[in-house]
Amino acid sequence: MRGVRRSARAESARKAARDRELERFALAPEVSQLTRAASEHCFRARGAASATRRKPFSAFELVSARESGRAGGAGFSAADRAYVGRRHVPTRGPWSVDDVDSEAYVSQFSADGSLLVAGFRGSRIRVYDAEKGWKVHKDISCRSLQWTVSDIALSPDQRFLAYSSLSPIIHIVNVNSAGKESHANITEIHEGLDFTGDDEEEGAFGIFSVKFSKDGREIVVGNNERSIHVYDLAANKVSVRIRAHSADVNAVTFADESGNVLYSGSDDSLCKVWDRRCLTGEKSAGILTGHLDGVTFIDSRGDGRYFISNCKDQRIKLWDIRKMSSVVRARPERIVDWDYRWMSFPSEAHHFKHPDDQSLATYRGHSVLRTLIRCYFSPMHSTGQRYIYTGSSDRSVHIYDMVSGRTVKRLSWHGSIIRDCTWHPYYPTLVSSSWDGYVARWEASGDDDDPSMLGADEQRANPYLYGHDW
Repeated sequence: MRGVRRSARAESARKAARDRELERFALAPEVSQLTRAASEHCFRARGAASATRRKPFSAFELVSARESGRAGGAGFSAADRAYVGRRHVPTRGPWSVDDVDSEAYVSQFSADGSLLVAGFRGSRIRVYDAEKGWKVHKDISCRSLQWTVSDIALSPDQRFLAYSSLSPIIHIVNVNSAGKESHANITEIHEGLDFTGDDEEEGAFGIFSVKFSKDGREIVVGNNERSIHVYDLAANKVSVRIRAHSADVNAVTFADESGNVLYSGSDDSLCKVWDRRCLTGEKSAGILTGHLDGVTFIDSRGDGRYFISNCKDQRIKLWDIRKMSSVVRARPERIVDWDYRWMSFPSEAHHFKHPDDQSLATYRGHSVLRTLIRCYFSPMHSTGQRYIYTGSSDRSVHIYDMVSGRTVKRLSWHGSIIRDCTWHPYYPTLVSSSWDGYVARWEASGDDDDPSMLGADEQRANPYLYGHDW
């Protein structure tokens, strides 16, 4: 009996050690300092006399310091603005933006926040006017769609929308044309950009990820043929083809405004960096290891140095490309007999670690099952990119503090997977798009008597059923 108790205590101690390992969080000092500098009130605003103060400053105190001249006469800095803004996280609601009879797959605010675009399974995309009560600005019926709208991208000037599906054709539609209804090649032309080459047959691959360059001259895509393609819009042809990974390329994006550097993520568990200025053959500029399974999404911080990735290993990782290596130096422990499309994540795999983890930090708590769930940095203007937020298969939006790694808030109401979400670039508004068919918005404050506010009696597990069904 004593031996049994000793064994139980040993097992309990091992479990506690594993739990401590999961809870341990440390962010590299440099990126921690950069994030704090962009999201916390500056020394000038709070005054030298209160430099050691620990209690948070209120918006009133910061405004008072500015008006009384104690802020150095320069007004609010960008960090002061972000400090005030990030204290107003959009956690109230949700209110309905739209209720559609098909699963919502993707959503995205325009760069100035005036438009919201949402794509649905089937052949529907809707553009909403965020400044006019979320009215439908454009109702788009897509062309030649395979399965679903897999991704959407607005051009930087907000004139054109690119949409993809599981086919090698990207279609472009003018979102500023006069008509509200846009039926492909019936009421409007949806120009098709063919990404197949001379040695490939049309329909040979599907596109998972689409991004415009910051100057709007190029579009980059990642596909299930393990490749990255860059399309030159002026030349009207594919200018770059890279066989980038050994499995599907689920995510690709431009690193910064220059357009020279690309980040990609794949089902081979790797993140790669590509510098088009010195692209030799199909060799990447560097590889970043640390994930244990397929990468589902990548978001760049926009500085050409840091980015985050979401993964089927149920983790978001933060990366610094200066830590990349030229080769894969070690392989992770394989998660066997598991498929994220229909199985729960194995409990023991939560404790697996990559033997050569090059990431700066890991964020845990959300769930990535059944679909390519997306994650993002919060807006620079209103939060100083202090937060990382993500959709989740547990029907919630998770918001993490980038510096501490803690969950700041979990937004729960939806009845099904939240595949995508988007934070307004200037206002405390977050929109979630779910497989329950709802596109919903969350605010820092709002009118509870607004008839668009969603109640428990409107929840459902999918868009074809109404009321509770679980």
